[in-house]
Parts: sequence; structure tokens; C-alpha cells
Amino acid sequence: MTSTSREKDLVDTFVELADTMVSGYDIVDLLYLLVSRCAETFGAADAGILLPDAQGSLEVVASTSERRQLISLLQLDAEQGPCLDAYHSGQPVTVDDFAAIHERWPRFADAVGELGYQWMHAIPLRLREEVIGSLNLFGDTPDALSAEDALAARGLADIATIGILHERAFRESDLARTQLQHALDSRVVIEQAKGVLSHSHGVDMEEAFRLLREQARSTQRKLADVARDVIADAIR
Repeated sequence: MTSTSREKDLVDTFVELADTMVSGYDIVDLLYLLVSRCAETFGAADAGILLPDAQGSLEVVASTSERRQLISLLQLDAEQGPCLDAYHSGQPVTVDDFAAIHERWPRFADAVGELGYQWMHAIPLRLREEVIGSLNLFGDTPDALSAEDALAARGLADIATIGILHERAFRESDLARTQLQHALDSRVVIEQAKGVLSHSHGVDMEEAFRLLREQARSTQRKLADVARDVIADAIR
């Protein structure tokens, strides 16, 4: 591929990724698009993205191939390999001589030999000090990733990082809005229940609220749930 066509592919990829990152976008679809474009643009045989699960174990979230060997190679029981090193160090890891790395990553080197890869480039998905995963490219040709391509791949990894963090922030803000609305709705129910108790027990609103809280605590239930019961009993 000529440098001109490579540059055009990169520009097209950045534009397509930017267009994909609209409100409510599918982060998994974005990451699959990213790994496929990386493989095409940089002449990689395969590409994959690793992210940690809730327990901190790295899992494949997107890859250009679903073949068992590649998935196993990427994860490798989260014990060793350039993918893991890039994630933990926050620095890119380049391997262009698998024959010379057997002492460092023996199980990884054996798996690579079976798949016929000749080079690999692992890029941390990093924003400042936070590392959230790794983008990994595997090549089956003698020519490893050039310095210019490595820099461009880092740019695409940054897009993935921004996409993941943006989706996370959107999800968390959406959760915050839901929780706020739930709090507002609960407050309305509680005020109604206070009115019911005030009337039925002949007490002021402050005492009615104390009774409501006392019942919620003694039964280990949410205040709003107890308030709904009070209202339902009054209706019945």
C-alpha cells in the first residue's frame, strides 16, 4: 500500500469513527469497526481489543477473527504476553522477533508460533494516567509495523479510549438522571404518606415523618416503599 493510500485510509477511518460516535452509539460496534480498520490499514493479519471485566481480568471485547486460537492468544489466561504488558505498563510493546522472546513469554511464544504471526504491536488504551485496555495488532508478513504506522495506530487507540470513556460517562450520567428522578418521585410519595399519617394519627407533619422513618428502619425497608404501603392502606 502506498503512503498516499495509507493516509487516505487513515483519514477515512477517523471520519467514520467520529461519525459513529453519536448519542446513544453502540460501543461494541465501534470497537469492531476499529479493529477491522486497523487490520486493513496497517496490513495486520488480525487485531483485537482487550478490556478488563468487573473482576479485573482481561477479556476480548472485539477482534477481527472469532477463531478460538486468536481469542486464547489475546487473553492467554491473563498471565503473560505483550497484551498484558502494554496494559499494565501503559506503554506500547512491539515484538518483531518471536524466536527471541521465548524466555520472556514462553506460553505466548508457543501460541504465536502455531498461528504463524511474525510481528505484534500492543498499544495501551490510555487517557493520561488511566489505562482501560489494549489494542493489539498481529502481522504474518516479514515487515513489522513502521514507526509512522505505530504512531497512527496510537491515534486510533486514542479514539477507542475516548469512545469507551465517553460511553461510560454517558451511561453513568444516565444512571444519575434515573436516580435523581427516582428520588424526586419517592419524595412525592413520602409527602403524600406524611399527609395520610398526619390526618389518621392526629399529629403534625414532622411527627408523621418520624413515624414513617421509624417503620422503615424497624422493617429494614426503603422509606418510599413504606410510604406507598401507607397510601395503599389509606385507599383501601
